[in-house]
Amino acid sequence: MPLAMNREVFITCAVTGSGGTQDRSPHVPRSPQQIADSAIAAAKAGAAVVHCHVRDPETGAPSRRTDLYREVTDRIRDAEVDVVLNLTAGMGGDIVFGSAEAPFPLNETATDMIGASDRMVHIAECLPEICTLDCGTMNFAEADYVMTNTPGMLRAMGAMMTELGVKPEIEAFDTGHLWFAKQLVSEGTLTSPALVQLCMGVPWGAPNDLNTFMAMVNAVPDDWTWSAFSLGRDQMPYVAASVLAGGNVRVGLEDNLWLEKGVLAANAQLVERAVTVIENMGARVIGPQAVRDRLGLEKRAPKAAAS
Repeated sequence: MPLAMNREVFITCAVTGSGGTQDRSPHVPRSPQQIADSAIAAAKAGAAVVHCHVRDPETGAPSRRTDLYREVTDRIRDAEVDVVLNLTAGMGGDIVFGSAEAPFPLNETATDMIGASDRMVHIAECLPEICTLDCGTMNFAEADYVMTNTPGMLRAMGAMMTELGVKPEIEAFDTGHLWFAKQLVSEGTLTSPALVQLCMGVPWGAPNDLNTFMAMVNAVPDDWTWSAFSLGRDQMPYVAASVLAGGNVRVGLEDNLWLEKGVLAANAQLVERAVTVIENMGARVIGPQAVRDRLGLEKRAPKAAAS
């Protein structure tokens, strides 16, 4: 296969995520102001897109509170720097079973399972330009935890995104997720060309070896836009691998806390490192308006200007 390097690359910064990293680094933002400030700093460093979760401001635990998303959204839109806003729609699909021998009753404290409309409340309220669609169910690291996204849920949520005019970013954690994403497009639930994030090395989805990565890349339709990432120390190598394979890149504290061994990173530093890698490869980092033009996105006005 001939090399098809991407020469016009956009960077997504995944700002905070929903993993239990809040006490592992002082740079993981918790409050809406901290999340927005970190997103804005990442944009100034070269990120065209910021992917945001919210957390409980006091504990740092993952949250679905719409008021927190609203504050993050307003702060980013009111900032002096332009950036494409991408909010997660992945929360609310967590099932934690009791144990291998006694799966029921469920672990009610850890289970967070709600309906498709409830998972979309903050998207309808905030109307980001992009939101994520985790395009499949998978065993996700912990022993009795399942990330649950049934075909029915995905059809319902995808249809809502299309109706709202929010571009779904299909999160593909394995090859079957891409298969179903193509089915959603063929049915008309999602519009084509679609946007895909290839999520590599997340236990227990697609491993982050290059053979699997290229199998994922080759399964993406030629007219779709895609990005990729991997975790921890593999984050920066995947910046290079994604560009070489023709894609865009994602970095950020959701996926990696370290700038180098023993040195905790801030989001802006990870973006700056990605910019250096991309430019040293002879490619150019593009900005948010170029991303909108490529993906057909509609920029949303700040709340004050829209009212």
